[in-house]
Amino acid sequence: MLLLSIDTSTTVCSVALHRAEAGATSATLLGAYELFTERTSSAMLTTLMGDVVRQAGFDLSDLSAIAVAKGPGSYTGLRIGVSTAKGLCFALDKPLLAVNTLRAMAEQVRRLMPLGEKAPLLCPMIDARRMEVYCALYDKAGREVKLTAAEIIDEQSFAEWLAEGPVVFFGDGAAKCRPVLGLHPNALFPDEPIRPSARTIGQLAFHQFEAGRFEDVAAFEPFYLKEFMTTQPKKVVV
Repeated sequence: MLLLSIDTSTTVCSVALHRAEAGATSATLLGAYELFTERTSSAMLTTLMGDVVRQAGFDLSDLSAIAVAKGPGSYTGLRIGVSTAKGLCFALDKPLLAVNTLRAMAEQVRRLMPLGEKAPLLCPMIDARRMEVYCALYDKAGREVKLTAAEIIDEQSFAEWLAEGPVVFFGDGAAKCRPVLGLHPNALFPDEPIRPSARTIGQLAFHQFEAGRFEDVAAFEPFYLKEFMTTQPKKVVV
């Protein structure tokens, strides 16, 4: 199995290539490219995909499937990533896999957390606007215990969870929440930034591939979570 993964759900543009032999319980990372500059997805995504496959010694036709971060996240970024993945699936006649961006972010941190009884809950956050974030809560096993939602953060946010134990807040949305939630003794904020990555998308997509959980390529749409907000003025008919 050879799996190409794409994540353009935030300002990060990343691609990764994983391979797994028959009977394997996990996939091996063969290569990855990540760019952390603004507005790189539309210009560089196709180039990065071709490079990571070619540098690993394969052709796009060798791929078994394409995986994409489905959101939530940037409307424009998600549209670029999903349309590129779908186009590749159509062109190569390959199946499509989709992974929740927040779930993948939580997996990055989960692997570093203690597995004891007091393991903290994980709260990945993607910046939306003002004091709003896209977020969810995951336990030490990676199970979603609070559904993905758009939340406006104030002093009472996550109060019931923080009262029960520690919660780790991370992602680009966590930085603006730290002044509001950071005074609570159970609110933890890593110093190192945690960004969405196609590396983790590929790891999770491998298990979906093994389970046969594929998307309908024609019907699949990004998980925008909210309606796209335009700043263009409405037309006035006189």
